[in-house]
Amino acid sequence: MGIPGEEDGVLIQKGKNPGDPHVITVNCPDKTGLACDICRTILDFGLYITKGDVSTDGRWCYVVLWVVPHSSTPIVRWPNLKNRLISVCPSCTVSFYLNQPSPRAVASPVYLLAFRCLDRRGLLHDVTQVLCELELTIQRVKVTTTPDGMVLDLFFITDNLELLHTKKRQDETCEQLHSVLGESCISCELQLAGPQYDFHQGSSLSPAAAEELFSCELSEKEIFAQALSSDTTKLKKASVTIDNSLSPAHTLLQIQCIDHKGLLYDIMRPLKDCNIQIAYGRFCPVTKGNRELDLFVQQNDGKKIVDPEKQGALCSRLKVEMLHPLRVIIANRGPDTELLVANPVELSGKGRPRVFYEVTLALKALRICIFSAEIGRHSTADREWEVYRFLLDENCKFELSKMVVRNQIVDRVRRTLMGW
Repeated sequence: MGIPGEEDGVLIQKGKNPGDPHVITVNCPDKTGLACDICRTILDFGLYITKGDVSTDGRWCYVVLWVVPHSSTPIVRWPNLKNRLISVCPSCTVSFYLNQPSPRAVASPVYLLAFRCLDRRGLLHDVTQVLCELELTIQRVKVTTTPDGMVLDLFFITDNLELLHTKKRQDETCEQLHSVLGESCISCELQLAGPQYDFHQGSSLSPAAAEELFSCELSEKEIFAQALSSDTTKLKKASVTIDNSLSPAHTLLQIQCIDHKGLLYDIMRPLKDCNIQIAYGRFCPVTKGNRELDLFVQQNDGKKIVDPEKQGALCSRLKVEMLHPLRVIIANRGPDTELLVANPVELSGKGRPRVFYEVTLALKALRICIFSAEIGRHSTADREWEVYRFLLDENCKFELSKMVVRNQIVDRVRRTLMGW
């Protein structure tokens, strides 16, 4: 049998009727963490996985996923999705069959997009939506509002299409922004980022905010905030069981959890970071808001997971990632009110996609203006985090000093991020 070409390795079949899922089929050489990379790419395009199957013999894998656009996703460019999925798959080269390691990916160059314009409600989300539609990933951001109602936005971005070095791509980006900003846009510049990229890492968190944000358990504030939604009774229900009796070579992970947008990515991310290889997996359709997964896995050395300490650590890690994948709190930053959102970063250095997009969407829906915004990284004892910081404009319909109001904001942001 011949080796399929890379174009044939990813197929996307449209649903027969409007609203039916599209079926994505990936058939390519296997690698540890491939399922994570695929799920991350699908999440980056604003898609929700309804069900799926994964199988591999350790060298070649076959993945079938049924996906639908999420309600917050206005446009899906399916040809671009196919190209992105092809880019995360190992190449069908002779080196694969010789069991040689894949070449290390070269980091994309970072560009600085700077523009000045008049401020208005929802501006930051509208700009972020344009960048998402252009497949430009926001690495860092520094947004500042001046007393005279002007906004200076600095976006440090990378291009998923790897074309931002061309004048055509740069002109397209600026033209799309001008079409959204209109006459309020005063200037728009795009260039390679210099030393200022390392400078804009975001200011340090206070010890109290860091303790609340990165705690493994839900804080009392978050539990109270989640009590505002009807999902509370399900939020802390998740089970991960390990069974080594059903397969002579693989460990069975049986996972049950309340469903949310990006759940499969949240499960695959720790498995990738722990070098756990998936031999077979089935993602069942959601039943009464719950998702069930069966995963037959091995350690990177090809052995089952039999050490009780490793089993316990893996189960605990998966439960935390499923129940608490995104941290959302409101804190005081001097006299100002600050919304903080954090998510764990993969060991590869990649953060969760679309977080900035979803948070700004939630704040726009609440009609809350953002005075300033930052994206930075924060390291704790066991991992690195991506931290989004938003100073909220006090001149809105909400009294931000009231705890009930703060909890309502946190609840709305979390629900938007989780797709509830």
